[in-house]
Amino acid sequence: MSSLVGVDIGSASVRAVEVKSPDKRPSIVKYAEVPLPEGSVRRGEVLEIATVATALKRLWANGRFSTKDVVLGMGGPRVLSRDLSVPRAPLAQIREALPFHVQDLLPVPVAEALLDFYPISEGAGENGPVVHGLLVAAIKEAVNANVAAITRAGLHPVGVDLIPFALVRGLIPPGGGRGLIAIVSIGANTTNVVLVQDGVPQFVRIIPAGGDDITRALVQRLQLSPGQAETAKRELGLTQNPLRPEYRPAAEVIFEVAGEQVNALRNTLAYYTNSRPGSVIDRIVLSGGGSQLQGLARALSDLSGTPVAPAEPVGGAPLPREKSRTTREQHDALTTAYSLALGGVA
Repeated sequence: MSSLVGVDIGSASVRAVEVKSPDKRPSIVKYAEVPLPEGSVRRGEVLEIATVATALKRLWANGRFSTKDVVLGMGGPRVLSRDLSVPRAPLAQIREALPFHVQDLLPVPVAEALLDFYPISEGAGENGPVVHGLLVAAIKEAVNANVAAITRAGLHPVGVDLIPFALVRGLIPPGGGRGLIAIVSIGANTTNVVLVQDGVPQFVRIIPAGGDDITRALVQRLQLSPGQAETAKRELGLTQNPLRPEYRPAAEVIFEVAGEQVNALRNTLAYYTNSRPGSVIDRIVLSGGGSQLQGLARALSDLSGTPVAPAEPVGGAPLPREKSRTTREQHDALTTAYSLALGGVA
């Protein structure tokens, strides 16, 4: 397939990036973003299919994409990933047998989930050779609603991908991911964490928290408007500079909520290294709109004891020349959609 569009359905907007791969070198040819009505999507799950389908039609009209073949990303609290070891067998056979292995790992009956398995390595178990890997499970209801919005918009879904896996492709180029790297992508309502060893995903956690949690806390506790709260969050961040008295209440709220999120990230990374003696995370790569909170990278580095650096938006791929005037935040917001498209054309 020479051209594919990655679609990232967020809580406030839907983004799409078309990628072509001439001579096996992916390039972005088109991209677009349109806003979504409030409440039509919650934490990556479509609640109002017709509303989102209408937005997708407008997105395609604005972006003038050359294909309707799309890859859809899934994340959020209705998707989970867990370590899993199973008897060694061909991958197709392992996937077919998953329902018999995973019921105790799921919060819902097996019949209500879509299951997949990502093999990482082989080893020896008590009863013979085993394959170590990651179980990926998504609630059917959530996936079906997102796919329904895509198809109602007249688009053709050729794949549904786990967003953390997609981010590995988009942010770590082949051969450029030596060592143990933690990718932390903070969105509006969800944070994706994936540990990558020498370019291979080892561990995934999806945390139901993001940048909008800070905005909502400012609105609820200080009676600010959403616009005022967003401005305060962007201007103050996790500042360590002396503040005028009138700014201190907002700064305290930001520090409290962001501090809880940074602590959750530190604990997630510590869980991984503590459960795998000898593992040391070489660096943390930050992505997503929520990662641009002032002082967040420094706070995470201080608390985790690990170097933190911002990711290259869309893996450093150039945008089309005629549409390259985007802010850093706008450019970074395209990363998930770009990464999803790579799965079909790289």
